[in-house]
Amino acid sequence: MAEVIWLTVKLAGVTTILLLILATPLAWWLARNRAWWKEVVGAVVALPIVLPPTVLGFYLLLALGPDSPLMRPLQAFGVRTLAFTFEGLVIGSIIYSLPFAVQPIRNAFQAIGDRPFEVAATLRASPLDAFFSVALPLARPGFLVATILTFAHTIGEFGVVLMIGGGIPGETEVLSIEIYRLVEALEWDRAHQLAGLLLVFAFAVMLSLLLIERRTGRLRP
Repeated sequence: MAEVIWLTVKLAGVTTILLLILATPLAWWLARNRAWWKEVVGAVVALPIVLPPTVLGFYLLLALGPDSPLMRPLQAFGVRTLAFTFEGLVIGSIIYSLPFAVQPIRNAFQAIGDRPFEVAATLRASPLDAFFSVALPLARPGFLVATILTFAHTIGEFGVVLMIGGGIPGETEVLSIEIYRLVEALEWDRAHQLAGLLLVFAFAVMLSLLLIERRTGRLRP
């Protein structure tokens, strides 16, 4: 059980770190760009929210499989497939949890408004300086929410990780897959333990989000 928990936490941690790096410039672009087609990009980013996980997992399985054109450049390095590997789970988790990282950060950037950047410009701050000295500090609550949501969403993944991971012990078997396997094997006691653990974790996540929302609401003028 310890190995399954560690693998799940490792997957969630790696996914969260990589998503914060990838989601920040994307959320900034979506928040500040005025092009009409940015909402098309936003809709693509939000697709995993409404798309059945098995559908997403199926296409990821094809994309990461040995016959995929995307895998051909890696075959020269001895990598035939990323399906049924931890690296494949990370890729799938990044795509599946992308909207849960992008949307809170985008909302935080939009809530800043134009005034702080206008003030920064009058002080001769470059756009890059304004981003790091103004935007990032003011958007901190959005980053905190994105971190919690991404980590929690990755912990609770099932359909996507089952499709592209297959539940290989020590490699791709995470908590949600282990609970499914225990239920199939009629091992109710162990299934109760893991399910109860995730239930407590989910409650802690929701309570944290509500407390963050309450605190940030008090800080608003």
